[in-house]
Amino acid sequence: MEPRSAAAAGKDFPYTLGTTCYIEVHKDGRVTQGARTDAYQRALAGESRLFAVWPGQWRSDLFAIDDLDEFARAHGIVHDEGRTGLADHVHDVEWALTARESNPRSQYVSIDLRLACGCSVNARRTFAAQMREQRGWDMAVTGGWGRQTDENGTTYTFRVRRRSLSS
Repeated sequence: MEPRSAAAAGKDFPYTLGTTCYIEVHKDGRVTQGARTDAYQRALAGESRLFAVWPGQWRSDLFAIDDLDEFARAHGIVHDEGRTGLADHVHDVEWALTARESNPRSQYVSIDLRLACGCSVNARRTFAAQMREQRGWDMAVTGGWGRQTDENGTTYTFRVRRRSLSS
């Protein structure tokens, strides 16, 4: 029986769901696990095939990753503005510590942030990577974050390592 097609699932395929398990089958028969950039590059070059197990409540299904472009966009290997809401440019960022930030010794602080460049944050990991590259910020990518929209636009709340903000 052939595995199901991830491409047939379209945008509904959970490429980045934490419980999706990736399997790489190399031409020499080795089997490895994970969805890293190097696995994508090997699959693109025809040196291996990628598969994913999508766990369900009663059973898990095996899928062939047969749309490598969609896989790369989902994992941020190739920038996808439509998915992330973020243009591939230097963002015009306005930020301040949140009003409730009161511990001057905490390692991470909460900041309120607005993007004056017109972008929106739909993918926190992508935004965190861009801010690390552009401003040297070390943003938390696990835990909560917030978004509030009002007549003045959208304000995002993120946790950022305090000492990275000074650079």
